[in-house]
Amino acid sequence: MSLDYQCPLCQQSLELHAKVLKCINNHSFDTAKEGYVNLLPVQQKNSKQPGDNLDMVQARRAFLTTGHYQFLQQAVAQRVALQAPQQVIDLGCGEGFYTHAIANACTAHVYGVDISKSAVKYAAKRYSNCHFSVASISQAPFNDGSADVLVSIFSPLFDTELARLAKANATLVVASPGPWHLKELKHYIYRDVNAHTAIAAPVGFELIEQTLLEQQVSLPFKDVKNLITMTPFAWKFRPEHWQQLEQQGEQVVTLSFYVSQFKRVTDSLG
Repeated sequence: MSLDYQCPLCQQSLELHAKVLKCINNHSFDTAKEGYVNLLPVQQKNSKQPGDNLDMVQARRAFLTTGHYQFLQQAVAQRVALQAPQQVIDLGCGEGFYTHAIANACTAHVYGVDISKSAVKYAAKRYSNCHFSVASISQAPFNDGSADVLVSIFSPLFDTELARLAKANATLVVASPGPWHLKELKHYIYRDVNAHTAIAAPVGFELIEQTLLEQQVSLPFKDVKNLITMTPFAWKFRPEHWQQLEQQGEQVVTLSFYVSQFKRVTDSLG
């Protein structure tokens, strides 16, 4: 294991001993049979099962197998590969859809971390070319200056943590919603749908390049249902909204994404 994990309890480096990660203070973390390691202490949990629940994970798995997000997956993987990295960390990796594509596109050691145990368990079972861990990305279980490339796909950005994890001149690749991402579906629950704006550079980084990717797709109801269920605004869909969608049949949906590339710069964060 080329990139040492960091103990989430004392922030000392973890070393692998017969499928058990241990630090000098004798905190130990077993590797699960699926191949991932759980580095989320009880005190860092905000609920019994933090992160995306099983319904969201299964819906996302089902939707992503349709290939509708493949154009984003390949764009991110190619952007990372162009950096010729040695160490990549995918922060908020979910089921590994983007993580494994990155690993396939380059020779780097690729690590995925997510707070959802259900998602990480699935990723580790399916993608043996990556290293997966359960942890909070606000307190990522890696040593300072670990990665030459950090990746964030629809995940929160924690400026101080990003700067801590990044090597000097490291690259940060972020995918975020484009202006009218899923606008047709949002019209069911919002009177006014506002355009998304591109994200600003996190503190400690400068914008190098930003690309807008867009496609319109025609989706049957089962795909629309999975797409909605895997997003946070699923909670706002009421029974009548689902009924309207089902009655309509196929739905034309806009898929829109910003892919932003940032570079680590020296600033007050170090």
